Amino acid sequence: MGCAEVKHPMPKTEMTEQSLEQRLEQLSTKAIAILEEFPIDSTRIPRALEADGSLKATNSRQWTSGFYAGTLWDLFRFSEDKRLKEAAKKWTAFQEKEKWDTHTHDLGFKVYNSFGKGYQVEPSEHYKDVIVQASKTLIKRYQPTVGAIRSWDWNKDVWQFPVIIDNMMNLEMLFEATRLTGDSTFHKIAYQHALTTLEHHFRADNSSYHVIDYDTLTGEVRNRHTHQGASHESAWSRGQAWGLYGFTEVYAATKDPRFLAQAKKIAQFIFNHPNLPEDLIPYWDFDAPNIPDEPRDASAAAVAASGLLELSKYDPANRDQYLAWADGILSTLGSPEYQSDTPPFLLEHSVGSIPGPFEVDVPIIYADYYYVEALLKRLAIEQNAVML
Repeated sequence: MGCAEVKHPMPKTEMTEQSLEQRLEQLSTKAIAILEEFPIDSTRIPRALEADGSLKATNSRQWTSGFYAGTLWDLFRFSEDKRLKEAAKKWTAFQEKEKWDTHTHDLGFKVYNSFGKGYQVEPSEHYKDVIVQASKTLIKRYQPTVGAIRSWDWNKDVWQFPVIIDNMMNLEMLFEATRLTGDSTFHKIAYQHALTTLEHHFRADNSSYHVIDYDTLTGEVRNRHTHQGASHESAWSRGQAWGLYGFTEVYAATKDPRFLAQAKKIAQFIFNHPNLPEDLIPYWDFDAPNIPDEPRDASAAAVAASGLLELSKYDPANRDQYLAWADGILSTLGSPEYQSDTPPFLLEHSVGSIPGPFEVDVPIIYADYYYVEALLKRLAIEQNAVML
């Protein structure tokens, strides 16, 4: 899909005067300072801020528990400061028992975003074994008749076999498990899950439903819902970003052109949407009822930026456009309005869920994770361009 007609051909906000290195250096310095006042505690893994400004912390069971460790690993990759590495190891260790958790589809978020990041920095048999065991646990939720990995176990009076678009983000761990072991089972299940999602999750305009419910006996779709969005037919912003990122990663692992085509279509949907603000930070839902008086979602923007930077490697015809959009997002997120001064968070203005409602217009840890990841990806692209 080309970019002949785009709503945002170039971001209105150009990259700030700070270089990528300067921004990552500042974030690393901030993270190191936070370590001194933020004790390592398996029951106090940062997730978000409560409405009263206090820390909303969790244990390792929560789906967000791997993001803080992963952020520390990425900042260590840039700074090479051993304090960040040691802290990353300690926070990562809390995640190990989650490799046995059969009650969730989010083992990629919990285990791969912590142990996986650690394995990239410092490969070890122990980290490999944890990733592989988590993958073995995750595929127990696969149902061949449906052709997908089950998401939630709750709300059984509404759904038989719910699959959410977020689940695309947990497939990367399964592809990695095949690379680590040579066992194609993980790859095949991830591949089929992506195909099933591709077939049923998307509307004609390439926006995504949040939840597809399947009949466990026939594999047929029972209903299509948007649990965290404004309505069943709305386009929940972070869900669109999950799809962009997820299908790009699946293409990287499979080279099936159908997945690349879908990632490109999702990017066009997001960045040509009439309700996308000029600074490229979306409202929490593209169809939220009170736009422009609706909260923005920095987490959706950060996920999309990281996905765009990955996509730029596989779609050279539109590479410059993807980089321009990603640069616009990173520039806005680097502005004072979006930078957080509340430890241990790096970004403000994310939304967990409004129908809940919970975590509305507050710092949320996964926004930080994808923001730092995107900055590292952009730096790598910049350095390669200089080398060429």
